[in-house]
Amino acid sequence: MGFVPDEGKSLAPPGIVNRNSVWLSGMGWVSAMLQNAFNHRPPLKSGVHRQVLLATIGWFIGYHITKYENYTYARLDRDMNEYIKLHPERFQPKGLSCFHSFSPFFIHIFRNYVLKCS
Repeated sequence: MGFVPDEGKSLAPPGIVNRNSVWLSGMGWVSAMLQNAFNHRPPLKSGVHRQVLLATIGWFIGYHITKYENYTYARLDRDMNEYIKLHPERFQPKGLSCFHSFSPFFIHIFRNYVLKCS
């Protein structure tokens, strides 16, 4: 499909079973079942070909949505890492802290259980 640009083609493909595929195939199957129920037909027994078709279409759409989602997050990660490389002064590593530094109020309660800062 044409949603992912050429630079996104180098990403690893998503797994066949993913949350979007399962969710949308389930919604396709449920919509076929509801259509059968609204038309006063037995929901599970009639229109099995339609149930399979709508579940397959949902699976296909969910797979490609996950593919686009992975591309979007990879692009955002790439841009963020590039920004961090261009501006290292904004991202200085902070010193290590321990429990004492951010909760002085409770230190008397946890005195025997908290490791001492070194």
